[in-house]
Amino acid sequence: MATGEHNGPATVARPDEDIAYGPGAAVMPAGRLSIARTIKPLPSTVPFTPVQLARLDETITLASRATGLDFSIYLGELGPDTRARAEALHASIGLPAASDAVLIAVSPGQRALEIVTGDEAYRRLPDRACKLAVMAMVASFKESDLIGGLISALRMLTEQAGSPPQHVHPAH
Repeated sequence: MATGEHNGPATVARPDEDIAYGPGAAVMPAGRLSIARTIKPLPSTVPFTPVQLARLDETITLASRATGLDFSIYLGELGPDTRARAEALHASIGLPAASDAVLIAVSPGQRALEIVTGDEAYRRLPDRACKLAVMAMVASFKESDLIGGLISALRMLTEQAGSPPQHVHPAH
């Protein structure tokens, strides 16, 4: 049973009244105006269009095939210690895969980016190569070109890493 003051039925606002309340409005017995409104959910926002995502996926796939390294991109909040968070994300790949892994972590809201490489990837992508890729990303990001910066960096890292080393198998 509901409690409260009930002075009779509510009066429904009518369009012919002096004050037009709009559809879904009613004047309550105590004189309070109650208006029902439809609230439309905001569309989900994603940083890339489907075409951009396809380009990025293709670039990651080609980079991984050409180099034998496992490239990944993380886009999101990195927290107060961006490097530690990026290293934790890289480590979550698991061993031994992490040795060949390269993670590009970007937090646009923080204006931060990190490149983390595993042991084998580091041999082929020293700090200098990663710094050049960072500079290319920063230049694109300043022009509000997030996808272009990521693709440029992937291409630069791919070129620097080169083909996977050929392992010589001893003859039996």
